[in-house]
Amino acid sequence: MKAFVMNKYGTGDLQFVDIPIPKLGNNDVLVEVYAASINQLDLKIKVGEFKLILPYKFPLILGHDVTGIVIEVGAKVSKFKAGDEIYARPADFRIGTFAEYIAIDESDVALKPKNITFEEAASIPLVGLTAWQAFVERGFLKKGQKVFIQAGSGGAGTIAIQLAKHLGAIVATTTSAKNSDLVKTLGADVVIDYRNEDFELILKDYDFVLNSQDSKTLEKSLNILKSGGKLISISGPPTPLFAKEFDLPWYVRLATKLLSGKVRAKTKKLGVEYEFLFMKSNGTQLGEIAKLIESEAIRPVIDRVFPFEQTNEALQYIERGRSKGKVVVKLK
Repeated sequence: MKAFVMNKYGTGDLQFVDIPIPKLGNNDVLVEVYAASINQLDLKIKVGEFKLILPYKFPLILGHDVTGIVIEVGAKVSKFKAGDEIYARPADFRIGTFAEYIAIDESDVALKPKNITFEEAASIPLVGLTAWQAFVERGFLKKGQKVFIQAGSGGAGTIAIQLAKHLGAIVATTTSAKNSDLVKTLGADVVIDYRNEDFELILKDYDFVLNSQDSKTLEKSLNILKSGGKLISISGPPTPLFAKEFDLPWYVRLATKLLSGKVRAKTKKLGVEYEFLFMKSNGTQLGEIAKLIESEAIRPVIDRVFPFEQTNEALQYIERGRSKGKVVVKLK
């Protein structure tokens, strides 16, 4: 099969090569990939930013989102059959969606929402699970609460706004002026032009923040929370609690303690909570997200679709940081 492979950390292009089709485990489904999408996580792994947390071996196929058709199932698979249209975020250490085929544990797979295309379905899993785990699983977001979602026109932001509104929250977000109408159509109640306005001077007494930006933005975001409020960050810094949950080595736990020390001290002083979220694959949650898509509570937002052969160009496009919604590569 054709696949895009990296042989070492760095900024160079992925290599377009022929490799064997993955072997099928007893609990796996073998998927013919129809489309995959690009995430910031792919870029971070590519340059080695997460090598302490995710010590991958080379050669490595990148790609964390996939949609396609099941062509074979393992001996113990009970939920899926050949011919099923699925979407998934494969588990860490089993990624590799920038390829013609991938084997995925059935627990990480869900049926593709019936009312969207393969390209649209490919845009959902990682960002959909991120929003779900931030708001539903960990944030317990309730109707009437105020939530601040940074970078509302980005891949994670576009889905997070819609899920927060579905849960009944009042949503504030940042974006550029040209993307203001987009985030309003997704449900944003308060839209802040990050180039000309300072959200810290506009927002106050918020219940929840979903942080996806740099450390300076994170610290400012803590100041808009009310006492008892919560900030969940998907961009770091990681915490000792995260390191313990992932059973990381002692030296990584020490590093997380040092990296998050300033933030944890500030949250204690302010009387608010801080948590680092590293999204986990979960087919059951993807099934719930599929229901929301089919009921039109959530709709995919795609900036651009690249042919599979231009996966490197798609990565470069994402790296420029100007996409609205998700960027997808199409194989079929």
